[in-house]
Amino acid sequence: MVLCLCHRKLLLRTMTRTAGRFKLAQPIDIKEEEEWIAIPRISRTVPFGYVLDEHDDEILRPVKKELDLLEKAKKYLVQYSYREVANWLSTNSGRYISHVGLRKRVDNERQRKNEARNLRKWAEDAEKAIAKAKALEEERTGARTASTSA
Repeated sequence: MVLCLCHRKLLLRTMTRTAGRFKLAQPIDIKEEEEWIAIPRISRTVPFGYVLDEHDDEILRPVKKELDLLEKAKKYLVQYSYREVANWLSTNSGRYISHVGLRKRVDNERQRKNEARNLRKWAEDAEKAIAKAKALEEERTGARTASTSA
């Protein structure tokens, strides 16, 4: 990919931009014993926090430092903009992530968590409905009882 001079300058400015004169507050409730696992590669791009496995191009190995910093960055998003947090994350991790990439990553994780929560809730509701249906079937008049044949 070849960039013209104006786009190269813009990219260089964006990659070297600092978060400003203030220092981001350090959250104190980061998890200590977080264990990250390898994930399968499902797209062309390698997500922030992962690198390609040396032996298998279909597996992405976690980079603990980057993933830990990403967890901190999510906490910073309450107080700071995506652009400021992305600059901080790029500076501290040594790997570039744009504010748009950070936002997509956070939004996708939030959406997946919501979907998982909804599926768990639906499963609970289905179990309750099945239990209630069984109770109604057993209570109704003229219900058959299970007989054992010898």
